[in-house]
Amino acid sequence: MDIHKNDTVQVLAGKEKGKTGKVLAVLKASNRVRVEKLMTVKRHLKKGRSAANAEGGIVEKAGTIHASNVMVVCPKCQKPTRVKHVAADKKAGRLVRACKQCGAAWE
Repeated sequence: MDIHKNDTVQVLAGKEKGKTGKVLAVLKASNRVRVEKLMTVKRHLKKGRSAANAEGGIVEKAGTIHASNVMVVCPKCQKPTRVKHVAADKKAGRLVRACKQCGAAWE
């Protein structure tokens, strides 16, 4: 998966189409991403003994979006783009991600 934590992504499909946000988590097993302030879901919490949920109630938190429905936004040209891999060090064989449109590379 070419999407990493702290990347800026744009949503391509669904009810949040066209919006951008920062990736909070990447769930590789289910091929999904959690994006900041997008796809918020409400969860009902029961009263508990711990101080964190002593009162219970309804909590809003970020839901997940399938990775195929988001596209990485290039840090240089600020456009959604596909990601290619280019060699950073020829000798070490280390690859970095780069924008397919403008060619800018980033970690």
